[in-house]
Amino acid sequence: MNLFKKILVLAFPLSLMACATPPENPEDICDIFFENRDWYSASKEMNQRWGTPIHVPMAMMYQESDFIHDAAPPMQYFWFIPIGRVSSAYGYAQVLDGTWDDYQSETGNNWSSRDDFSDAIDFMGWFTSKTNNINGISKWDAYGQYLNYHEGWTGYKKKSYNKKPWLLKVSRKVDTRARQYATQLKGCQENLDSSWLWRFFYT
Repeated sequence: MNLFKKILVLAFPLSLMACATPPENPEDICDIFFENRDWYSASKEMNQRWGTPIHVPMAMMYQESDFIHDAAPPMQYFWFIPIGRVSSAYGYAQVLDGTWDDYQSETGNNWSSRDDFSDAIDFMGWFTSKTNNINGISKWDAYGQYLNYHEGWTGYKKKSYNKKPWLLKVSRKVDTRARQYATQLKGCQENLDSSWLWRFFYT
């Protein structure tokens, strides 16, 4: 094996580990995107495709998984024997198997993966867009969007969230974080959008 191939073999798993590491400061969307510029590119593509502002799904994703790529619900046990997880939710966006199947079927993104950030953020753009079409919730309304995300479109129509005071509290938390992210993003988006050459000389 020549030196170039050895470098590739060693670098590939290291690059995967780097991509899978949650951001060091998830409270600041600028720090998140400066650390993971490919996340910013994917978020911009989501915004352009679905019309959902970046700060809304990012706040929802933080609530769902803490930006952990392989996040999953806790395991259930019978005595000490594992019998399966509480639900099939998985990945950055904690998407259920059936909902992910619907997304893949409707978008044609059949090779997508829930533990890939670009696929997960595109899914959230698709979901928030459908929430807007089905239940009339603005794509900018993080509070209403998160209630739909948690309860589903039918559950939201039935106002199932009114029986869950804890969920209303969490939704307000998501809304507050989304507003915080929006303010932060305004202050750094020009830098994020700049070319690498501009960043090299002026940052």
